[in-house]
Amino acid sequence: MNTKPEASTSSPISLAGTPAASPLGYFSWTFGQGARDPYYIMVIIYIFFPYFSNTVVGDPIQGQTLIGYLNATGGLILALTAPFLGAIADKNGRRKPWVACTVVLMSVGAGCLWFVLPGEQGLSIYATLGLLLAINTAFAISEVFHNAMLPSIAPVNRVGVISGLAFALGNVGGLCLMLFVLFAFAMPGTNDWSFLPTEALFGIDQAAHEHDRIVGPIAGVWMFLFTLPVLLFTPDGKSSGIPMWQAARQGVRDVLATVRQLKHYANIAIYLLARMFFIDGMVGVMTFGGVYASGTFGWDTTTLLIFGLFTSGSAMIGAYVGGRLDDHLGSIRTLKIAIGMSSVGLITLVSIQPDTILYIIPVSTSPVWEFPYLQTTAEIFYFCTNQVFAMVFVTGLSSSRTLMARLSPPEMATQFFGLFALSGTVTAFLAPLLVATTTDWFQSQRAGFASLAILMIIGGVLLLKVKEEQATVAS
Repeated sequence: MNTKPEASTSSPISLAGTPAASPLGYFSWTFGQGARDPYYIMVIIYIFFPYFSNTVVGDPIQGQTLIGYLNATGGLILALTAPFLGAIADKNGRRKPWVACTVVLMSVGAGCLWFVLPGEQGLSIYATLGLLLAINTAFAISEVFHNAMLPSIAPVNRVGVISGLAFALGNVGGLCLMLFVLFAFAMPGTNDWSFLPTEALFGIDQAAHEHDRIVGPIAGVWMFLFTLPVLLFTPDGKSSGIPMWQAARQGVRDVLATVRQLKHYANIAIYLLARMFFIDGMVGVMTFGGVYASGTFGWDTTTLLIFGLFTSGSAMIGAYVGGRLDDHLGSIRTLKIAIGMSSVGLITLVSIQPDTILYIIPVSTSPVWEFPYLQTTAEIFYFCTNQVFAMVFVTGLSSSRTLMARLSPPEMATQFFGLFALSGTVTAFLAPLLVATTTDWFQSQRAGFASLAILMIIGGVLLLKVKEEQATVAS
């Protein structure tokens, strides 16, 4: 009578209903996120993409247009491949080989970003776009297979904190690497502070934008090294022994069957529809938050990097705390809280102008301290409000992933995480388009930024119809 409880205690059950991985196994899984996210933070958000748009292309409007087409093309490729690749992997049973192959491709590709020089002296603009497309597509596919490992390795009572810890590690990595780039390469020679080197380290030439280009190789090496714990210590599914061609044929058939049986998976379908809206709105705030601040307060590159560093730190805290909240309250409740607080955070951010906060409260535009950055009351209030938003934003990202793990049939985890990835990219154009058209219509940067609340509210309302219950495979 006593043997069963003892076995249950020593071998916790995963969301898939199988024995969960050991702590070494599931904590090693979190390093996969820690490996990928610094690339996204440094290359896409803060350093390389702005360099590519403003310096390599030389026209911010044309650069933003090219990046928009790049993201749209990547979304299309993901739409055509991710669900099918996920179904194939579910049939084959293994996910780590896919993770390994995509990480090698990303690491090599990121290293090649060093050769993207101003004036097309290195790679041409279109060669660079092709390279970035390959990296970003591999990034999204790697994320699908990495996420799909979560239901079978995480104990039921720890899935939230494990997912949150993964996002926290990603932001820790991004923060550490941005600090290194800032103090070793970007700021030397620009300030006479005693703790700064007099010139950039390792012979980095700022005039040739080497401090912008070096983030690619740094992110590539980091990604390769920190994926190793996943490959070495996280257990993978057992191979089914089905030949790849047969798994591919059955996988395609399964995806088509899933579409035909949509009514059976209606709860998941509503969730993925809701996620299209609220994730697009929340990501849009993170994307345009710096643009809005730069236009409103005139922030320069160094100020934006400082802003990004603290935002990554806040996101790290939010990911860990949000993960614990997820395990305590459940994924769907935590996600609703995150969406609600994100909406309030955005409304607060757009209430701030150089001489006003909360729409009606006047503040002085005189500096409040001698520190050369974030000098006014409005800037500091905006900065602090954004830190709160970053915390609940990453809580939302983490809880949306754990909710998907809780809703998906374990036998179809990779296929559904392929659809999960698709739901985050298929409408990636929506937030930028909404901001652009609203800004143009009202001739107001504030109105354009505020319009993102519409997407979060729509997603939040749709989420009310979702139940936190695991689907079964349709017969």
